[in-house]
Amino acid sequence: MKILELEYNSNSEKLFSVIADEPWSVFLDSGFPNIDKGRFDIITARPSVTLETYGKKTYIKSDADEAISEDDPFHLVRKNLGNKEDNLSGLPFCGGAIGYFSYDLSRRFENLPDKTEKKIDMPDMAIGIYDWSIIIDHHVKKSWLLSFNRFDSTKLIWHELNELFSNIPTEKVQSFSVNSKITSNLTKQDYVNAFKRIKEYIRNGDCYQVNFAQHFSAKFKGNTWAAYQMLRKYNPAPFSAFINIPSGTILSSSPERFLSLSNNQVETKPIKGTKHRSVFAYEDKELASLLLKSEKDRAENLMIVDLLRNDISKSCKLGSVKVPKLFSLETFSSVHHLVSTIRGSLAKNKDAIDLFRGCFPGGSITGAPKLRSMEIIEELERDKRSIYCGSIAYIGFDGNMDSNICIRTLIYCKNKIHFFVGGGIVWDSTVDAEYKECFHKASAILKIFEAKSK
Repeated sequence: MKILELEYNSNSEKLFSVIADEPWSVFLDSGFPNIDKGRFDIITARPSVTLETYGKKTYIKSDADEAISEDDPFHLVRKNLGNKEDNLSGLPFCGGAIGYFSYDLSRRFENLPDKTEKKIDMPDMAIGIYDWSIIIDHHVKKSWLLSFNRFDSTKLIWHELNELFSNIPTEKVQSFSVNSKITSNLTKQDYVNAFKRIKEYIRNGDCYQVNFAQHFSAKFKGNTWAAYQMLRKYNPAPFSAFINIPSGTILSSSPERFLSLSNNQVETKPIKGTKHRSVFAYEDKELASLLLKSEKDRAENLMIVDLLRNDISKSCKLGSVKVPKLFSLETFSSVHHLVSTIRGSLAKNKDAIDLFRGCFPGGSITGAPKLRSMEIIEELERDKRSIYCGSIAYIGFDGNMDSNICIRTLIYCKNKIHFFVGGGIVWDSTVDAEYKECFHKASAILKIFEAKSK
C-alpha cells in the first residue's frame, strides 16, 4: 500500500473541484465544516473498471477490455473487487468499489410488477473500481493520497496525482440556472387518492406502512458541481455525495446511513419520524419535543427497526443483532428526525455484498412488510424511482463498507433536474400532514431551485 500525506484543508470542496467535471469523479461528503460531527471525506476519480447495469445487462469496461454480462450485478461487483486485502492504515477507503445502486435494481432479485414509467435515462447500477483515493480526516486535520496499487495504471499516474492535489489552482466561478417551473407528477388530488388507497390496503391487512413518493422535475442549465456546492450549504448532511458519470450526475444530501461494515461489525441507522423546524428557538425546541413524544412516529420507527433487524440477521451471527438506540432525536437544517441504531456482528461465511444484497433496498424507504409495500409503490407511483431510495456506497478492497439511503437527492440527466420526496404512511397518518411533510423535507432543495429560477 502507498500512502502520501497532503496538505490539509478544512474545505474539501477545493480539493474535489480539481476533478469535479471529470467523468466518474466521486466526492463522499461528511458535511464538515457545516456539520461538526462530520469526519471523513473521500475523493476519487479515474476508475480502473466501470460497471453499468441497464435492465438485465451489465456493461463492464476497463482500459484492456469490454464485456457484457447478465449475471447478478452484485456478484459482478464482488468479482471485480477481487481478493480481500488487509488495510493497516486505519482509514476508511483506500480503494475498491464506489457508486450507486438504484431502487429499481431490486427488480433483479424481487418479482415485482412493472407499471411505472422510466423517465430518467440512467443506469440501474453505476459502480467504479477505484485504485486510489484521497481521505480527509477533519478530526485530526490531515489528508492523504492512498492506494493498494492493484493496477499498473495507478503506478503510472501516482506522481501526476500528487502534483494535481498538491497545487490547487483558484477555483473557477461556475453557475447554473433552473429554466422552468418545478412540476410534480402528482396533483394534490392525485396524492389524496393514492393516500386513500394505501389506507384501504392497511385496513385490509396487506401492509402496516407504505413509503409513498412524488417526483419533481425542472429544466436545468449550467454546472452541476456549482449546484451541489449550494446544496451542501443549504442542506448539509453526514451521508452526502456527488457522483459524476457520463449519463448524468447525482447530488445527494442524505442524512441517513443505510449499512456500514467495519472490522466485521454491522450498523444500520433507519430514519422514521419527522417534524419541520422553526426559526424561533422556543418553537423549534417544542417541535422536537413533540416528535420525541409522538406515539405514531415511534410506532412507525419501531416497525422499520423490526424489519431491519430481520434483514441484517440474514448475514449476522446468531444472537448478535442488538438495538442500542431507539428513537434518538437528530436535527438537520430543515427537519428533526427520529433515528434508531441497530448493530450486529457479520457471520464468518458472509461478506459486505451478502449483507448489502440481503437488506436492499432499505426498509425505511419501502414500508412493511417490504415486498408487499414495494408492490403497492409500483401500483400507485407513476414514475420509476431511479436512484431515489437506492443507495450510494463504497465497498473497499479490505471488505469494509459504508452506504447511505438516497433521500434528499437530486438527479441530473439530459438537461433536467429531478428529485423525489416521500414519507411513510401508516394507519394513524392524516393526508394533509403527510402532504405537508413532503414539502418540509424538500424545503432546502426547493430553496435552491427558487433562488436560481429564471
